[in-house]
Amino acid sequence: MEDGLVRSISSGLSQKGVRDHNERLLLSLIQRHGALPGSDLARIANLSPPTVSAILRRLESDGLLERGDPVRGKVGKPSIPMRLAPDGVYSYGLKIGRRSAELVLIDFCGDTRHQRQLNYDIPLPDTIFDFVGAAVSEISGALSPEAVARICGFGVAAPFGLWNWPNTSDESDAAFQSWKDVDLRVRTADISGLPVTLMNDATAACQAEHMFGRGKEFRDYAYFFIGAFIGGGVVLNNSVFEGPQGNAGALGSLRTVGPNGESMQLVDMASIHQLELRLREVDLDPRQLWTDPDSWTSLSRYVDPWLGQTAQELAKAALSTCSVIDFEAILIDGAFPPAIREELVGRVRRYMATQDTRGLIPPRIEAGSIGAKARSVGAASQPVGTQFML
Repeated sequence: MEDGLVRSISSGLSQKGVRDHNERLLLSLIQRHGALPGSDLARIANLSPPTVSAILRRLESDGLLERGDPVRGKVGKPSIPMRLAPDGVYSYGLKIGRRSAELVLIDFCGDTRHQRQLNYDIPLPDTIFDFVGAAVSEISGALSPEAVARICGFGVAAPFGLWNWPNTSDESDAAFQSWKDVDLRVRTADISGLPVTLMNDATAACQAEHMFGRGKEFRDYAYFFIGAFIGGGVVLNNSVFEGPQGNAGALGSLRTVGPNGESMQLVDMASIHQLELRLREVDLDPRQLWTDPDSWTSLSRYVDPWLGQTAQELAKAALSTCSVIDFEAILIDGAFPPAIREELVGRVRRYMATQDTRGLIPPRIEAGSIGAKARSVGAASQPVGTQFML
């Protein structure tokens, strides 16, 4: 046996299985660290240089890697860093949210090549699947046959138990019940003809941040995503942890106390839904929060108190989360403009300074970087990760 992972052949893996594992390892390292020459990859992966060279040639021939610009050192030949080929792989990602559905097609580097969005008051299955069918047909028609052949799968990000979303009318509650008999995987596969993966929407957002955003800076962290309802994700040892049922990091269910001392969940106190309710009380249309980013500034009279409440709740939730695992950081993102995100993070930091932290190591509070499309991008990244990464 050569070295490293190849030794696992003796444990019963086939030669091809080990080769695939080593390919995934190198692709994962390049995705995580950026372009790297073969010598660096061999050292980090604990594989021999000839093994790495052979794998890199194979991945380049398959169109998954491409050569970067030569890097000249003080002595010897220049090294050639290898990087992911953007056109090597594509993947669809669908986010089903409380106020909108979003479909994206991303490339191997996580960049969005195509994006379609549908806004609604209530997400009804037939409405969303009609949208998906039309969008997939339109996007596929704009691609070359070669590009279509490189679409590896279709990821779907949605809240688990869509029919349990809280609502304010019997009519909308009845509409949500229609999701009970819908198999998202089957319906999406029928439309796209692709293998389908399903993720919790907040976990998908965490996945996007981890693969393509600031998650690369931290080994262990908790992630909060604030949409119509707040959710979260957990990253341990540089991997998004989904749990045995895919529901790990359900941070929106953390307990908190309501304005009258009643027991409530974080989702009831720190979601954009709360801001929507404030706007409805003064006869303002809350849909502008989703369709007009500038409205967050023009509505500052209502946004500011919502920010204060949300920041206070997030500070308490961050410490509660860190009482279980001593995360080095808490990342916060959401479906709002970057300026609102930065203001929210700043307020959470200030509230953290006033909290009782006995027995805890306060984490860093940092802003996420993906923004509103984190859930759809994260959904699209799942087929890529499943088929090409470790």
